[in-house]
Amino acid sequence: MAKGQLSMNLATTRGAWGFAEAVDGCLRHGVTAISPWRDQVAAIGLDEAARIVKANGLRVTGLCRGGMFPGVDAADRQKRIDDNFHAIDEAAALGADCLVLVVGGLPGSSRDIAEARKMVADGIAAIVPHARSAGIPLAIEPLHPMYAADRACVNTLAHANDLCDELDGLGIALDAYHVWWDPDLPRQIARAGRRVISYHVCDWLVPTTDFLLDRGMMGDGVIDLKGLRKLVEAQGYAGHVDVEIFSASNWWTRDPDEVLRVCLERFRTVV
Repeated sequence: MAKGQLSMNLATTRGAWGFAEAVDGCLRHGVTAISPWRDQVAAIGLDEAARIVKANGLRVTGLCRGGMFPGVDAADRQKRIDDNFHAIDEAAALGADCLVLVVGGLPGSSRDIAEARKMVADGIAAIVPHARSAGIPLAIEPLHPMYAADRACVNTLAHANDLCDELDGLGIALDAYHVWWDPDLPRQIARAGRRVISYHVCDWLVPTTDFLLDRGMMGDGVIDLKGLRKLVEAQGYAGHVDVEIFSASNWWTRDPDEVLRVCLERFRTVV
């Protein structure tokens, strides 16, 4: 695997392409590594998605996503763990390098974030043995604190590192959009070392009009992407760089071939 090669997260062309169309588009642009989402795989069927991956010699750098562990009661929590078992099996069928975990926020009407974080640790511990037996690394993704209530109550790389210390067999998916602001980031990247098994890029726009669906193309925002990549690679990361852009009002409305062209050009010049 070439160090730092681009992988196209299929969220980036979600506005226009399903799984098969996205693969065809990537291949037209010389991109041979992808990171799909589970709903995109489900829409075409796992067997067909796996066939397409194998037939085209694609690298699946990650499957998005597992996680969402906190539940309103024991039955709900077990349902979520069972879904993660399925996600691990799907990642294995695709030959994915990892399963990305977005861990979940506060369940129901809860205000107890400490308890939600305990549910996360317990949920991950419950799926680690199955992931290990399936040969699928788990990559916990710390999300920006604005998502603590609804999407992920693990919000700093320090917290992700703590969970890795606690849970054997857990790695980290580091997304520039979520961690760029952290004053402790250089020290925590050094602490993470080779635990970083997936690295994602886009950009933080100023102003940002939607905290979920207004991510920027690399170079259009304020993140020092070159500097951040140097920090990650200095610790030995030699994997793909996953371009993941959620952009409902801009990039998802454009010709997806144009989106890929711009992604490749910006990847060369600003990432």
